[in-house]
Amino acid sequence: MEERMALDRRKFLGNTIAVAATLAAPMVKAGSHGKPRVVVVGGGAGGATAARYLAKDSKGALDVTLIEPTRTYYTCFFSNLYLGGVKDISDIGHSYGRLAARGINVVHDWAIGVDRDTKTVSLAGGGAVSYDKLILSPGIDFVDGAVDGWSLETQNAMPHAYKAGSQSELLKAQLTAMPQGGVYAMVAPPNPYRCPPGPYERVSMVAHYLKANNPTAKIIIADPKPKFSKMALFQEGWANHYDGMIDWIGSEFGGDNVSVDAAAMNITIDGEVTKVDVCNVIPAMKAGRIAELAGVTDGNWAPVHAASMSSKADPDVYILGDASSQGDMPKSGFSANSQAKVCANAVRGDLTGSKVFPAKFSNTCWSLIGTNDGVKVGATYKATAEKIAKVDGFISKTGESADIRKATYEESEGWYTGITTDMFS
Repeated sequence: MEERMALDRRKFLGNTIAVAATLAAPMVKAGSHGKPRVVVVGGGAGGATAARYLAKDSKGALDVTLIEPTRTYYTCFFSNLYLGGVKDISDIGHSYGRLAARGINVVHDWAIGVDRDTKTVSLAGGGAVSYDKLILSPGIDFVDGAVDGWSLETQNAMPHAYKAGSQSELLKAQLTAMPQGGVYAMVAPPNPYRCPPGPYERVSMVAHYLKANNPTAKIIIADPKPKFSKMALFQEGWANHYDGMIDWIGSEFGGDNVSVDAAAMNITIDGEVTKVDVCNVIPAMKAGRIAELAGVTDGNWAPVHAASMSSKADPDVYILGDASSQGDMPKSGFSANSQAKVCANAVRGDLTGSKVFPAKFSNTCWSLIGTNDGVKVGATYKATAEKIAKVDGFISKTGESADIRKATYEESEGWYTGITTDMFS
């Protein structure tokens, strides 16, 4: 397995080399303040990758600042495996020390405002950071009132765990404290949202834990959608591994008519009240708040030009990952990482005159259903005048052999090592 991971990591990182260009002499695009300044807000798969590539490939020609409030970043990808007992929380935690060692100014603070006229980002701790180019990669926030009875004030009783870290630990603690034969409920989100297969991998991993530790427990999914990503693969896996444990209630059966009562630990689905022991509420999502404060959103998301990921509201602002409205790519860590390289190449080219390569994007999303039972979906994409457009795609097949499913899971392990190295090294 170590050999496979190494190969997969080399393959992943090798695919990024095309983004690196030979650097021309820096152009004067910074006014009187010396080096051109790039500020990146958000240190996840999009922001950390963009900051790293800007610093690495500019070879000191750019002043790069990364603003991220947390000192340890916990990846949402693989956080479900922590819930299932496959990973420890430390396995998905990463620091920013190596990015700082590259010369990136890592500021651990909240960005609370953007003045696009003066080109400054305000910080919660006071002061402001100026920029020539601003890259926003703030991830997601939740739509107020999306689930009747749920708010951020009730998230400790009914966690979302869709921002990994303390919320993941809370949900895991609630899961392990469930009484024998208890009920775990999930309220799934409407489209579009972060990681389309994510809620269903989570159900799989929760079931994996319960099968070993609480085999008479039940899982209820209230889903506002009539179908979901990898649906046939998940339902096949649930029947194979967790027969009779999982009850999925889609929109046809009232899954779109849901309310919760955190004080009573009740969920009401289409008028039917059920007492539950754990309730994982994943509300409707929108772009991280700073994108709205910057004035670059249209509705819940921030529209971008596909070729560069630049905002349609401001050519000096770029939006990556989950927060962006870009076309056909799903909101995923792989997508954000792919978009970040295109963006970094475009920003560096604009500020230094270095070569800008045509935009190409890719995404693969792996999901673990059971022990060594991994499935995947993915695609390649291109930039058009209208959007990021899908070129071709693939998906695992139902009925695959155990060897194929094990190899798919091992592939995901190699990818995780590769992408986190690509983000933080």
